[in-house]
Formats: sequence, structure tokens, C-alpha cells
Amino acid sequence: MRVQHTAHSLPAFPVYSCAFVASDQMVVGGGGGAAKTGIKNKLRLFNVSQDRQLKMLCEHELEKGEDAPMSIAAHPESRSFVCGINKKGENENCRVFSISESGNGYNRLMKGATRGTLPSGALEDYQRVTVISPDGKLLAVAGERDLSLLAFPSLSPVAQSVKVPKGEIYDVTFSSTHLVLATSLNLLVYALPKPPSEDSGEKSPKKKRGKQKGKGKEKEIPSRTPSQTPELRLVDTIDIPLVPGTPAQSVVTFRAARFHPSDYNTLFTAVNTVAPRMKKSKTGKKQAYILKWRVDLNGEQNSARSISMEGSRKAGEGGLTCFDVSPNGKFLAFGSSDYSLGMLDSTALSPLLSILKAHEFPITTVRFSPTSTLLVSGGADNSIRIVTVPEKFAGQSWTMIMLIILALLVILVAFLLQK
Repeated sequence: MRVQHTAHSLPAFPVYSCAFVASDQMVVGGGGGAAKTGIKNKLRLFNVSQDRQLKMLCEHELEKGEDAPMSIAAHPESRSFVCGINKKGENENCRVFSISESGNGYNRLMKGATRGTLPSGALEDYQRVTVISPDGKLLAVAGERDLSLLAFPSLSPVAQSVKVPKGEIYDVTFSSTHLVLATSLNLLVYALPKPPSEDSGEKSPKKKRGKQKGKGKEKEIPSRTPSQTPELRLVDTIDIPLVPGTPAQSVVTFRAARFHPSDYNTLFTAVNTVAPRMKKSKTGKKQAYILKWRVDLNGEQNSARSISMEGSRKAGEGGLTCFDVSPNGKFLAFGSSDYSLGMLDSTALSPLLSILKAHEFPITTVRFSPTSTLLVSGGADNSIRIVTVPEKFAGQSWTMIMLIILALLVILVAFLLQK
């Protein structure tokens, strides 16, 4: 099947991050970065139509000395998002924005709470990970080695920050009871702390009730005083597994981790491998794989029973740079350093589509729309590509098709044997 996709050029706007704030609206972060390139760092709000058209609704130009937004997570229900923006001097890198709409259809990006989460003096560090929990109450942000767990949208600390002793942080994913931190060397599984009101013998500080916008909005997790902030409890550590098909002595690193949106017993990870350097070769061969794990969480917040790898699929040559799981849980998308964009079926990890040269530079971000009908990729080549997820894939599992074909073959063989 021919995949329908459209590239959109964004002159003087290298793209580094994006997130959907509604089924048809997406916020994009980009710019020239910290270097004095003359290219402004901005946040832009776009309308994204089902026929892959892109229309800018508004933009927010960052102040002088502020870096490009390198990671974004959105909460569509509240029309708000969080992004990581470094600033020289007092670095309030973690920032909340909301989308304000006037009666005449004019949109504005409004500043909200801010918080510094990176170590002081770490001039080269930046907020590379920004993830909101499925219930919209928690926010995980991380730099190279430091993880902060905050309440959303107030950004008040929910737990003490975590510093990983080795490796680099690349991703975070939430289940209802646990948080998995993906570093280059391992997966760290933490039990999520209970809200103060649920902790035995612990009284949360009195807090004035703010205005709640929107019907049925979930209450935010109450804040804790510094003395009440608990440590995140590490309940399991998963080291790099043996990846089938990789040469012996290959260097394998985790690059991303995501729980299945509706089945927290299923976890997906992306790993990059570098084979030993061959003679007459300057570097070792690079490959990327998607791994599927079975996670047996027992419902307790202080332990995890077991995690085992169920399957793997080679995703391509070169390293993966970004990864996403569709909201309906059916598809896995990834961008690669070789400029390609790919998608797999989440059940059997079967390839569904591949665009070999989606961008001119390595892909920096991939995101599915809330309806799982569109896939968006962005790159530092000043472009965004919008891909229509084929209806056949959206409405019918590729794995089921293969099982039906296999069953028909078995019936045919049995019929021939009887003759």
C-alpha cells in the first residue's frame, strides 16, 4: 500500500520537539539553539488537518538568552503543555504554557508555572525528557543524569530528585503505579509515591483551592513540604539484554521506553547497537531494534514481580533518535539517524510502513495524533512531515491478517494430506 505523506518546509525554523494539544492542533519547539546563529528560538502552534495540511495559528518568540525548546509534553484536556527551555543565569528550565483562545478565534501561548530542575553550573545540560503521566497529575523531567518528579501543573516536587550513578537518561514512561527510567545502560523501575492524603499518618499542608476550569477536571496531587517529600523507591533494575541477531561483543544502549497505553503489562523499548569494528572499517556497524517486554506488576507500589523480553524486531540501519507509541496502542513509530521514518505493528512488531528519506537530517521528534490517524515527524532540516496512518492498519490488526492466512494454509495442507 502506498503511504500518503506530505512534507512542510518551515524556513529558518529547525524543529526539535512537538506534541499534540488537541486532535487537530500541535505545538512545535525549535530555533537556532544557544548558538548565535541569528535564528530565533520559538514555540509555534499549528492546526493539523486530516488531509495533512499545516497552518500556523500563533507563535511565541523566546527571549534573548533562552535556548530552543528541546522537549515537549502536552495535556490536551487542559489545553496546556510543558517544555524544557534553558536560560542563561537563573535557569527555570521547566515551563508550563497554556493556550488561550479569544472569541474571534485568535490564539495565544500563555506562560504558567516555571521551575529549575537541572544542577546549577551544568551549562551543557538541558531538559531532554518531558513526560506527563496518563492521569495528568504527574510530570517527569530529566537532564543527562537528574530526574525530577513533579505535580502537574503546579510543578511542586512530589518526590526527591534522582541522580543516576552511571549512563545517560534518555526516556521516562509511566504506568498507573510505576515509573520506568530508561538510561543508556539499564531500565530503572520505581514505585510511584502515594499522594500525601493517602500516606499513613501523614497530613498534607493546607492549600487554598484554586479555580477549576472545565467540568470534571481531576484534582491535582496535593503538594508536600520539603521534609515530607519521599524518596522514589527503586524496585527493579533491568540490564541490557542479549538482542537476537546482533554480533557478539556489540555495544547495546537503551534509547527509549514506553508502556502500552492501555496495557501496563506491556513495555516497548528502543535500543541502538554498534558492532565491533571490522578490519578496514573506521567505525562499527550501527543497527537499531525494538524490543517488547512482559511486565508483571502486582499492583503493589513497593515491588515489581518480573520483567521478561517477549520479542524483538530490527528497526533499521543506524541509530534510532526518537520513538512513540500511538494512543490506541496499535502502532510503534521511530525516527532514525539515517533520515528514515518507520512504523511497526505493536502486537507482532511487523513492519507497516517505511519512508527512507523523510528528512535531510536525523529526525528529532515523532508524535502520533490523539486519534492515532496521523503521524508527525520533525527535523533540524527546517521541516515537518505529516503521514496518514492507513485505515487498514487503523481498523484491522496486521497480526490478525497473518494469523488468518496461516490458518488457511494449515487447512489447505491438511486437505492435501488427506488426499
